[in-house]
Amino acid sequence: CKPGGWVARTRGCPSPLYGALVNHLLLPITLTSTGAAGLLNVWLAVRCGRVRAASGGGLGHLDNDLLLARSRSHSNFAEYTPIVLMLIAAIELGEGSSYWLAGVSAAFLLGRIAHPLGMEGKLAQGRFIGTILALLITLGLGLYALSLPLRAASAVNAAQTGVGAG
Repeated sequence: CKPGGWVARTRGCPSPLYGALVNHLLLPITLTSTGAAGLLNVWLAVRCGRVRAASGGGLGHLDNDLLLARSRSHSNFAEYTPIVLMLIAAIELGEGSSYWLAGVSAAFLLGRIAHPLGMEGKLAQGRFIGTILALLITLGLGLYALSLPLRAASAVNAAQTGVGAG
């Protein structure tokens, strides 16, 4: 950790390993989240493909409720994940890496696992948990991202006018 460096924006280095990681990687939380999301996307696609192949192939849901549930889960993933990853990247780029952002990312990805399991009845309340996490995390990250330029402008204004100077 170098004072005044990129890592200083992370609100300190909690460990030497973490400091070394963020000094050598740009957007480590975004990289980790995107990598995990890519693997989840493949998992969801393979699950759909296996049911489709067992049903004789073809387009649509083939009047197969399991294929419908798996296709909807995959579509739901594709609906939420890109914007959440963009918000994570924007926040991490604007403020640096933080434990709270990593925690939010992990919660989102766990919700994306719970959702398809709930759609198939394999995890009680999984669909509800996945949906609520996706909605609240998208809302929270969106509002937080909107607040960043407003807080930055306010800090610049305060510095220029001397207001809030201790």
